[in-house]
Amino acid sequence: MLNIRQFITSNMRVLKTLGLVACMAFSQSVLAHAHLKSQTPAADATVAASLSALSLTFTENIEPAFSGVTLTLNGQTISTGNAVLDNGHKNTLLISLDKTLVSGSYQVNWHVLSVDGHKTTGSYRFNVK
Repeated sequence: MLNIRQFITSNMRVLKTLGLVACMAFSQSVLAHAHLKSQTPAADATVAASLSALSLTFTENIEPAFSGVTLTLNGQTISTGNAVLDNGHKNTLLISLDKTLVSGSYQVNWHVLSVDGHKTTGSYRFNVK
């Protein structure tokens, strides 16, 4: 017959194990979000005006139909092509630029939906000389 101390110790082990499993499951769901891994041009980079496209690579595959990018200069939206997946890379968005960029500091605002249904957003800046 179990005494009270053994009963409590046994239940504490079960609770600790369940807590550990819950933490691991939660951390895996956080890791599943598509975060910006790299971009061209790089954040805070200075590039030539001859730039023809933006490229954003994420940590997870993304759904292009529910993802997009807005490019702004001094708060004004710059016309771009639609965001499309890079051939063979379901985690990379390509955004063609309709016109040569003028000198200035640009902001890229992005939003993506990863294939597992998680939405993420973010932004970064780059400069054109």
